Amino acid sequence: MKMHGMYRTVDENIYHCLPKNVWKQVDDAYKILQKKWNGPPVPIFVFPADETNTRIKKDFNGKSGLAFKDKLFLFVSKHNTQSEIKAVLTHEYNHVCRLKYYKKAEANYTILDTVILEGLAENAVREHCGESELASWTNYYSDERLHKIVEQLIIPNQNVKRNERKYPDLLYGKGFYPKMVGYCAGYYLVKQYMNSTKLQTNAILGLESEEFVKEYL
Repeated sequence: MKMHGMYRTVDENIYHCLPKNVWKQVDDAYKILQKKWNGPPVPIFVFPADETNTRIKKDFNGKSGLAFKDKLFLFVSKHNTQSEIKAVLTHEYNHVCRLKYYKKAEANYTILDTVILEGLAENAVREHCGESELASWTNYYSDERLHKIVEQLIIPNQNVKRNERKYPDLLYGKGFYPKMVGYCAGYYLVKQYMNSTKLQTNAILGLESEEFVKEYL
């Protein structure tokens, strides 16, 4: 989990690195989201974030998480505000709900499925927490460029599987790909869909990934 932003040193003072009352803040926000999205009950584990991780600091505002269908982990620092903690919880718990409602085995996810997964989660942050709490990567590219990115990179590679080398390159923007390209494309696609349909997060959690890219197919 260290690659996802977890604190790298374990000692008896580890929890001094967390914000005060973090567990109550997380529990209160979680109960609201669970009711709002009719989500599954899951245990939530909170650990200090690795404050030396420059990617986490720059792209994710110094916080991160890791979600599974039956549990989730949050990595935060004592410098994170209550609204920032709410935002990372919202993003990660949205993943949990997507995994519940989208009837496709996670092992069979394509790059398009993951792009939409990330887009749904960050649009949930926009809807539930406000644009001020969005991750910095949501502003990396203009809508015009993102439209081209979807046309030229995401659609031609939409069936790339998780075990293929190109998958992490497309998701995170490694090699010659634009930085955080998959995340940015997903946020753009889901936002465009929500704006055009006037639907909110709870209504689109189970939609097929292809529904969000119909105009490109």
